[in-house]
Formats: sequence, C-alpha cells, structure tokens
Amino acid sequence: MSEAEIPIELDRTSPASLSAQVASQLRSAILSGLLQAEHTLPATRRLATELGVSRGVVVRAFEQLSGEGFLESLGTGGTKVAVRPDIQQGPIEERANSSTPVHAEVIDLTPGRPSGSPFQDREWRNAWKRALAEQGNTHLPPALGTLALREAVASHLAVSRGLAVEPEDVIITGGTSDALHLVVAMLRGRRNNPRILVEDPGYPTARRVMTAAGAQIQLLPVDEDGLKSSQLAGLKVIPDAVLITPSHQYPLGGRMAVQERLGLLKWADRHGVLVLEDDYDSEFRHSRMPLPAIASLPAQADVVLLGTFSKNLSPWLRCGYLAVRGDAGRRLKAARVALDTPVAGILQSALAYYLQGGGLSRHIARARREYSHRRSLLIERLGSRTDVELAALDGGLHAVIRFDQPDAAEVAAKALERGVRVIPLAGYYAERTPENGLVIGYGAVTDLQLSKALTVLGTLLSEQP
Repeated sequence: MSEAEIPIELDRTSPASLSAQVASQLRSAILSGLLQAEHTLPATRRLATELGVSRGVVVRAFEQLSGEGFLESLGTGGTKVAVRPDIQQGPIEERANSSTPVHAEVIDLTPGRPSGSPFQDREWRNAWKRALAEQGNTHLPPALGTLALREAVASHLAVSRGLAVEPEDVIITGGTSDALHLVVAMLRGRRNNPRILVEDPGYPTARRVMTAAGAQIQLLPVDEDGLKSSQLAGLKVIPDAVLITPSHQYPLGGRMAVQERLGLLKWADRHGVLVLEDDYDSEFRHSRMPLPAIASLPAQADVVLLGTFSKNLSPWLRCGYLAVRGDAGRRLKAARVALDTPVAGILQSALAYYLQGGGLSRHIARARREYSHRRSLLIERLGSRTDVELAALDGGLHAVIRFDQPDAAEVAAKALERGVRVIPLAGYYAERTPENGLVIGYGAVTDLQLSKALTVLGTLLSEQP
C-alpha cells in the first residue's frame, strides 16, 4: 500500500477545533476519491509534526474517522483508508462516467451488535498468537473454565463492577444462552419444570432458551426501570428463580433503583428464590454512573451474575461467565462438571491474555467513545422532534424510539425496502399490549451509516398514515 500525500490546511482562527478540521479534510479527501483503499496515512507523530500540532490532535482525528468507518487501524502497520463499497469508487469524475450500479448494502440497526473493532486490535491478535504458541494440550479444558481466564474475569469484575469474587466463584460459559441452559439444568435437579420469573417486555431469546431447556416462564409486567419489589408480594405462585436486567432494562433502558434491588434480595431470601442478574452491557454508561451490581450488595439470597463478552467484544466468540456463590453456586458447578464445557481452550487462553494485558479495558474505553458519539448523533437528529420520544439512552448500544403514528411494523417494513433494518419494539413483549416504537442498535454501524439510516427513518416517521 502506498502512503498518501495529504493536503491539509488548518485555520487557527476557526471556531472548529484543530482535530475536527483534520478529520473534516481527511473525510472530504476520502469521499472525493483522493484517498482510496490502497493508501496508508502517515504516522500520527509525523503528520502532527508536519502540521505543527500536538500528536493528540491527529490521534483524535484518526479515532473519529475510525469510528465513522473511514479509517482502519493496522496496529504497527499504520492506519489505512477502509474499504467502503459505498464510497471507494475512485474520483468523482470517474464515478460519473461509470454505468455499473453500486450494490446497495442494508444498514443493519438490529440491537445488541457491538463494534467489530477489537478484531483489528493489535492486542487482540497478539493474544491469539500467544494462545497458539502454547504447548499443545491433549486433554479437555477444565469444565469450569481455565484457571487463567477465571482469574482474569474475577479481576475484571473487581475493577469494572466493584464485585469481589474469587476465581473459584467464576464459571466460564458459552455465552448467555448456554448460561441459561446451565441454570435451568441445575434447577431441574430439584423440580422437573422450574418456574422462572422474567420481565415483560424482555429478552425474547432468553424466554425461548429457558422454555426449550424445560423451564416454565412466569411473566411480570415492568416499566423502563424494571421490576418493583412491591409487585412480588402479589405473586400467586412463588418462582424458583427470577431473571432481571437491573443495570439497563432490556429493551426499555432504565435501571433498577437501589431500594428495589434491596427489596428483591430480601424477598428472594425469605422465599428461597434464586436471583439471576443479567449484567450484559453495564460497561457502557453514557450519562450516569452505574449502580452497584446486585451480586455485590449485602444479602443472604443466592445471586448469580450472568456476564458475556458478546456486547463488549463480539457475539461471534460465544463466550461468557457466571459469578456464583453459596448453595446455588455449588449446584451450578456440579451441573457444569456433569455437562462439561462448551468453550474451546484456545479461545479461553486468548481471552485470558487479552484481559490480563489490559486489552479489554482499553477496548471498552475506545468503544465507549464511539458509542457516545453515535448516541449524540441520534439525539441531534431525532431529539428535537415533537412527534417522537427517545429513551434507553443512559447506556448500552441501543435506543428506543416511541411514536403514536405511523405503525412501527409498517415503518420497519418500509425502512427495509429502503435499505435500513430496524426492529419494532412490539417484538420484545410477551403478553402485555406493546408500545408503538422501534429499537435502534447503533453499536455495529459507522457514523455515516447511522446518519443515512436516520435520514430514512426521519422521512418515514413524517409520512402521514
């Protein structure tokens, strides 16, 4: 790849920051075809010297354009212009003379999909190299997970969630679905069809997985802040377990108040109910500090924390963990040993190296900036409209857009016809009458894709039924 010559002129009297000016001129050069996919950019230090600015100015500009999908970091190989079918067509004059139609990609705003950037992360690749270089093992990975990864997860939870757990309190899983299978299998050791209380609206996959594993699903209507402990007193049948998303109610996006968490724990202890705390995207808070994990609160109730690398790294990995204690922890460990582990040893080794070296923490910090910028873009484009209500914006990777008209299912269908995939809010409800709205995932798209998608949605929301 050739190194690009970049004509950049900075105006120090402009109200725009220097980093914003650098990003803007690079973006224009890419969109015009002056910079193309075979070009690498100068090192940040050298470009900063040439422009007479600090290196941080150039680094921020590169990070901005990487988040928008215009640039791709190659680690020690430098930074290159990303391959983008929608813009990498050569200079404008050449595109105007081309009769070849450009394939229209679907911009997928399905929620729950994070940025794919860790797979381009030098630390991630080095972690895999170290895992591959290990002496070949001829035995199965430990059923509860490798000691190295359990230690790394325990350390990560201490820093990220203030949760003091020992490595022996950690069970490595094949993601949230596997964790729920394991919990149901453990509960069936005492009751053939255990009853599990879940939020409505809630995570449809969790309901499906637990039903398939043999559980009876008991629904509890909740608002955006989740379960209220006062609701529990009115239950006619006491469940064996309750599954909640207290850090970021899925999909409505609120968080469960501390007094409600303490009330739940008191009730669970009194009735011997297992509390399952799904902590799926607690690292990504945008406007408020996270509340302590329920598993960290003083109580006698059995609490199991469900964690996953699907949201902070990628669902492609299919790896997560449980933090367990007490009698439920002992029974879950026994069930895991009986069923054996579904997680490949080499994946566990790579993840352990990545966590131990601080790669995950640094990736989360970078991703939080990316997601915060896209969240701001969404608020900027839709927040001033009087016909829609934005919600679920305190954290996570998605937003909820509520509106009276038109029908959300029709909006979703028309959006797909125009190349944008969105999910109606109704799909998260089980029995309750659903609200009219859409769930918009912004983790996996670039800023440019999100901007295009919001233009389409804005037009559709303005159409009269």
